[in-house]
Amino acid sequence: MSSQASRRNVFLIGPMGSGKTAVGKQLARLLDLTFYDSDVEIERRTGVDIPYIFEKEGESGFRERERDVIDSLTQLQDVVIATGGGAVLLPENRERLAARGRVVYLRTGIRQQLERTKHGRQRPLLYTADPETRLRELMEVRAPLYESIASVVVATDGRHVRIVADDILERLQGLPDT
Repeated sequence: MSSQASRRNVFLIGPMGSGKTAVGKQLARLLDLTFYDSDVEIERRTGVDIPYIFEKEGESGFRERERDVIDSLTQLQDVVIATGGGAVLLPENRERLAARGRVVYLRTGIRQQLERTKHGRQRPLLYTADPETRLRELMEVRAPLYESIASVVVATDGRHVRIVADDILERLQGLPDT
């Protein structure tokens, strides 16, 4: 893939509840690119939902499937991809994301995550009596990984999707093309 093509790709990373899917769809519209959600793609390819994969294969089985999907999606051109919150855990995912496009970290606080995830059933890592503590544990491990590959970091707490997408566009335009 040419360097120019990869520079058009935008990959959204960040914790669950940071707005990656909603912002990604809006950003893809603004940039006239194709949007993919890696979790949706995993479900499409397997024919089952993510909680089922976690139940049958555990987190490690899910991460292998996620790795394969991220590898194939990041090889596409002219795409915006919303990744799962744990996509950065595998070194090969971080390498592929950083090498194949511009990585945008949607930074979100624990309170915002709790608010945005409290009604969802599609988040197996939050099947716990204390989701807040679990989110804090996840962020302790993941935040440095998000930071390590981000071209751009954008806060999403209390901000509308369109404002976040516009902010990302502005910041991406300020990046060099190399």
